[in-house]
Amino acid sequence: MQSTSVPTLADRRLTWAALALAVLSCLPVLVARYPQMSDYPAHLARYAVMLDGGRSADLARYYSFQWAWTGNLGVDILIRPFAAIFGLEGGGRVITGLIPVLTGAGLVAVDYALRRRVTLSSLLSMPFVWSPMMLIGLLNYALGQAGALWAFALWVEMDRRKTGTLTRALWFVPIGLLVWLGHISAWGVLGVLVLGYELAMRRHWIALLAPWPLLGPVVVMKLLPGTTSAFSYGAYWWIYKQAIWLKAMRDVYHGLDYTSLILVLFIFIVALLIRRVDARLGLAAGLLLVLTIAVPRHISGGDYADYRLITTGLMVCMLAVDWRLPAHMQKGALALAAGFELLRLMVTTVNWHQDSSRMEEMLVALDHIPQGARVASAVLVEREHWPLNHFEHIGAYAVVRRHALTNANFAVPHVHMLQMKQGGPNFDDPSQRLLLTHKQPVDLANFAPAHEADYLWYVGAREPDSLPAGAVVIWRGRESLVARLVRWNAAPPETAGN
Repeated sequence: MQSTSVPTLADRRLTWAALALAVLSCLPVLVARYPQMSDYPAHLARYAVMLDGGRSADLARYYSFQWAWTGNLGVDILIRPFAAIFGLEGGGRVITGLIPVLTGAGLVAVDYALRRRVTLSSLLSMPFVWSPMMLIGLLNYALGQAGALWAFALWVEMDRRKTGTLTRALWFVPIGLLVWLGHISAWGVLGVLVLGYELAMRRHWIALLAPWPLLGPVVVMKLLPGTTSAFSYGAYWWIYKQAIWLKAMRDVYHGLDYTSLILVLFIFIVALLIRRVDARLGLAAGLLLVLTIAVPRHISGGDYADYRLITTGLMVCMLAVDWRLPAHMQKGALALAAGFELLRLMVTTVNWHQDSSRMEEMLVALDHIPQGARVASAVLVEREHWPLNHFEHIGAYAVVRRHALTNANFAVPHVHMLQMKQGGPNFDDPSQRLLLTHKQPVDLANFAPAHEADYLWYVGAREPDSLPAGAVVIWRGRESLVARLVRWNAAPPETAGN
């Protein structure tokens, strides 16, 4: 463990560098009008229905919304005041930009709380601000994770000041509930961080009881059950577990992402071998990585429960590296660590700018879709493509801007607060995803969601090889088209699909 001597000039340089990188982490959102996260449009559609409150006849006909106090409400709670100020799409964008800044600053806060200085660890952990979880668009988890970092920093600070157990409990009972409201997995991460810290500091079994103030959500979950408790490892789970580890730093370029992962693991292993890992974080990091194997993929209907812990666990591994270099090496180490983060951040930023421009062109399709239409969204996702497909849920923008019925929403019964009144089982996510190899034809002749729709909105780098019978293309853009469909059933609009 490092000493707590007065910070030097090099320490101050590190502090400013880390804080600057935390602020700069919002760059992708600043340059992209449309946040380029796969799940983001579907979240935006849910917020639209929630905030509308049944005022739109079209939304009320197609959707219902049942609020439930569960551990997955972070942005759902924040969007109401932000939308009131900035509008729905503007508010969502502002929140999205704040999350990476809060996460990066949270890493710096933990580093300082533990060591009374900002160290190279803050910079090493910064690439995980834009982890695959944030890039996919798991906003509630990302917000909850930021909250967990700040809460843990406060726990450490209170311990340093020898705050009484009762006083700390008065703070952390509500803090634990707030982090849980953000996301239940983030609450679990906070518990692991606190447990690891207490075990390293106390070195006694009594430390196992220290996180008790964080257990308030257990009582809430018993009193107000809101979701199913089912879990699943999924098919071929052993292959899947390997895949998510290989994709632990997935972004745009597989070469850069693989190299980044190898570098992170190399740094942590070397730090372990030379005993430069801070046990106050190292124990938690180890437990999080072990849990990535033990935890199922699906918990309470949510996906990637284990994948989240990989990205968070590696972030904590880097934060645990307690490596104070000789003075003559500090400038070089600072430049390398900051350069590594800036390189990854710039790649993400450029990619978001480019794909936001592409999405803006695709959204012209909405000018050709009537208000309140029934839209079957079809998005080509090629298996060989390494970068995340940012357009998987683009069809949900039809909910936001046209109050349409689409098949790109998260609306699983007993899991999500948003439910669809029409469309039937063929309108569940991920029915919009055409997961194909580059050799497979894009065959939409029997595309199931088209049976319940008036319009087909296709998005993909390749033209479809076939369309549903009777479909008439009414608009064609770059990588996108809209076709008017012949209704497959004769039921009137108010009962179709029920």
